[in-house]
Amino acid sequence: MGYIKGMETKHVELPTALLRAADLDNTHLSEDAARLLAVELFREDKVSLGRAAELCHTPLAAFMDFVAKRGVSPLRYSFEDLEEERRSTERLGA
Repeated sequence: MGYIKGMETKHVELPTALLRAADLDNTHLSEDAARLLAVELFREDKVSLGRAAELCHTPLAAFMDFVAKRGVSPLRYSFEDLEEERRSTERLGA
């Protein structure tokens, strides 16, 4: 995996069938696999969205799009956040 300059990397062997099932582009296997792993870390709340984008060397806006295309909301909105937003909207008369 030589696409991350200046960062320690590991070589990983993956079954070809798995790569085909993931519909990964053969010319960018390392980058795509890194993005998928970063998405999963974000989905599991192990890293923030920004950190996930940083780990796979993808600009934040592009990573947000990548995440959304995989059915994961790039925004984390708790019930408490929603309630606070509702109260604020009511106070503003909107």
